[in-house]
Amino acid sequence: MISVKNVSLSFGKRVLFDEVNLNFTKGNCYGVIGANGAGKSTFLKILSGEIDPTKGTVEITPGERMSVLKQNHFEFDEVSVLNTVLMGNKKLWEIAHERDSIYAKEDFTEEDGMRAGELEAEYGEMGGYTAESDAGTLLGDLGVSADLHAVLMKDLSGSLKVRVLLAQALFGNPDILLLDEPTNHLDVETIGWLENFLADYENIVIVVSHDRHFLDAVCTHVADVDRAKIQIFSGNYTFWYESSQLMARQIADKNKKMEDKRKDLMDFIARFSANASKSKQATSRKKALEKLVIEDIQPSNRKYPGIIFKQQREVGNQILNVEKLEKSIEGNKLFADITFTVNKGDKIAFLSKDHVALSTFFEIINGEDTADSGKYEWGTTVTTAYLPNDNAQFFTDTNINLMDWLRQFVPPHVTDVDEPFLRGFLGKMLFSGDEIMKKTSVLSGGEKVRCMTSRMMLQDPNVVILDEPTNHLDLESIQSFNESMINFKGVVLFTTHDHTFMQSVANRIIEITPKGVIDRLMTFDEYLADERVKAMREEMYGGKVQLA
Repeated sequence: MISVKNVSLSFGKRVLFDEVNLNFTKGNCYGVIGANGAGKSTFLKILSGEIDPTKGTVEITPGERMSVLKQNHFEFDEVSVLNTVLMGNKKLWEIAHERDSIYAKEDFTEEDGMRAGELEAEYGEMGGYTAESDAGTLLGDLGVSADLHAVLMKDLSGSLKVRVLLAQALFGNPDILLLDEPTNHLDVETIGWLENFLADYENIVIVVSHDRHFLDAVCTHVADVDRAKIQIFSGNYTFWYESSQLMARQIADKNKKMEDKRKDLMDFIARFSANASKSKQATSRKKALEKLVIEDIQPSNRKYPGIIFKQQREVGNQILNVEKLEKSIEGNKLFADITFTVNKGDKIAFLSKDHVALSTFFEIINGEDTADSGKYEWGTTVTTAYLPNDNAQFFTDTNINLMDWLRQFVPPHVTDVDEPFLRGFLGKMLFSGDEIMKKTSVLSGGEKVRCMTSRMMLQDPNVVILDEPTNHLDLESIQSFNESMINFKGVVLFTTHDHTFMQSVANRIIEITPKGVIDRLMTFDEYLADERVKAMREEMYGGKVQLA
């Protein structure tokens, strides 16, 4: 068990945590959620001992081992891949080195022999004799091939380093596992493997993630960081979100009788309990929900952006025709023979093994890049709003405030543009009061995406184009964007690493490859499971490939 007792943390006048008291117990996975800047990663650093709290203590049951996903990708640059993983179990690593140094002595004494025997026994009890094969298996499961196990970490790409450091954290079955954004830079298949690994994990897992599908798959509890406090709630992220929203509606509905409200809550809990999957982790979640006291459900204090896209006019029958588009960069063929037609009602998720191909394709159909060959044509009724992956070109004037920044993007059909009108769009994206006078030079990545979203809503589009819309956003903004695209009556063309966003929005999947497209009217999960699609992907890419 790990106990947090009266923990407070302040930086000058800013109080990040105030008198936090929590217990994390074996067999549970806790998803730490909170707005950007709330202190989620800092809290994990307090738990690991990397940061000392201003006040209070963190206590771990004696003899239990904690493992942390390292964030410094250069820490082990001079170490081989396999040894980097083995170093995840610090005690086992130290025993192995002491044992080896004794055996290397030229003047080996009887005392050395006794010590070596003790070390051999301890080494065996800790699984030392299968450690290298266990580490190798972990690496293989995470997509690091055997030919790389002897390579130095400095010679790996950034995405492979992430996988090795994740293997290091998981190695040796630690009693307490701290993971900060473990799905970053992982492909869909590897994330699925990690979900299954953690769902069956029998010790304590504490994880920070913006990936809602991942949180739903692995978490038995949610640790909500809000207003300098942390509260633990039973259930996964979706249960926490929907129950808090339900409770907020219950409180707002003053006319509804108390017994009716209680029945609605009981029905809601029963539905989530019944839908628990068969994994061990989900079983723990189901038990937690069955024990849940109604009064433990509380409305969230979170503020959710108001992302609402309205169409100036409904799109016509001719939307977008793409014919034999082809593009290469520096001799690398990104895609070829890209041909398809967009239809009314389409919400298309675009996939590729190479995200550069997706971003380049979106730039081409938005007139920001040109294809090597082929053509595309938009219908005359189409009004687009585009969220690019790189928005730097929209923030070149660093001395402009948010009000004036947004004013320059007002479309011709909008008249009578005054301050309240612009404040309304910025306010929907949670820029209130004096915040609208902020200079664009001080905006964070997430704030820039929120500004870009205000700009898009101004356009009154009937076609929305999104290149990784969830990047830099907190869970509240991701949730709002997701629901907005589900409810939008127009056409959506998008790509995202967010599994839940992809699954809940898309009714059609188009994968862009160097040899053409795979085009299917189905959901994302159906696409991943379809054997015919898998065969086509191998043919298109010339072998087995993983989605970026």
